[in-house]
Amino acid sequence: MTHRNWLTTGVVCAAIAFVVATGAFFHSQQPALADSRVMILAVDPQPLVAVTKGGERSFSIEIADTSAEREAGLMFREEMADDHGMLFVFEEPRDVSFWMKNTPMPLDLIFVGQDGKVRAIKQGEPQSEAMISPGEPVRFVLELKAGTAARGGIEDGDLLRHPAIGTAHN
Repeated sequence: MTHRNWLTTGVVCAAIAFVVATGAFFHSQQPALADSRVMILAVDPQPLVAVTKGGERSFSIEIADTSAEREAGLMFREEMADDHGMLFVFEEPRDVSFWMKNTPMPLDLIFVGQDGKVRAIKQGEPQSEAMISPGEPVRFVLELKAGTAARGGIEDGDLLRHPAIGTAHN
């Protein structure tokens, strides 16, 4: 009887160890979330292009298209290249609000409609809990370093081109 109890205990312990190890593995495969670690997503192979009155501006981007990725965004990121940004992709046009809590960099938030046209450009202050919203439904938000939109001549009505935006027209 004692042998059977030890065997059962061993099997149960092995099963628990397997579940814990599996959970740890799959958790480590997810992007780092808002837990004081920077989330770095893969840079999309296609650049995002802003078509402005002064010409085209190209940006390398990370795409945040899941709830977890959109929630973490650029939180805890302390630096970013001038020609780099993060594109937030929502399933459908909606009212969105962003805040800058846990984001130490000032940002430009470019709110973009389903058609790829810029609807509003707002500034985000580091560590602020103030809500930032365009005041109308949008499908995309592009975050860039503060001042990048002005330096690049990006204005309301300009067009952003990227495959993630191009597929949204359907």
